[in-house]
Amino acid sequence: MKLNEIRDNDGARKLRTRVGRGIGSGKGKTGGRGQKGQKSRSGVAIKGFEGGQMPLHMRIPKRGFNNTKFAKDYAEVNLGMIQKAIDAGKLDAGAVIDHQALKAAGLARGGRDGVRVLAKGELTVKASFKVAGVSRGAREAIEKVGGSVELPQAREAESAQAASQ
Repeated sequence: MKLNEIRDNDGARKLRTRVGRGIGSGKGKTGGRGQKGQKSRSGVAIKGFEGGQMPLHMRIPKRGFNNTKFAKDYAEVNLGMIQKAIDAGKLDAGAVIDHQALKAAGLARGGRDGVRVLAKGELTVKASFKVAGVSRGAREAIEKVGGSVELPQAREAESAQAASQ
């Protein structure tokens, strides 16, 4: 076998059908579209149209609510991931862990309104956090190892008011 003799097996590469290229091609004249009608012409977009019958996407009841206007966008970070980043040297446990530090470590993606720390995983080192939100379990886990959590004043006042009621 020589380099100039190498080629694909027969039928390994099949050319696409060139539509509308003469009667002998088998897909000439109408190009496989049949005769007349909306679908035989270009620029047709009638997906979901059911011939005047009420389409399925309109028949089925709509459920739920999507609060896009006022919804908060938090980057959610688990304690286990934070511990893994500290062990790998990407995060400094001695410094305050905030949105910028987590973003630099590659943990917080997105999060227009800040970071929310969640309790999945385990934290073994003492660390201080300055984040937008923290779950109850995460707060307990952080304080158990001697760490601290600082939230923005507005959220602290809101949570204190809810606790007093």
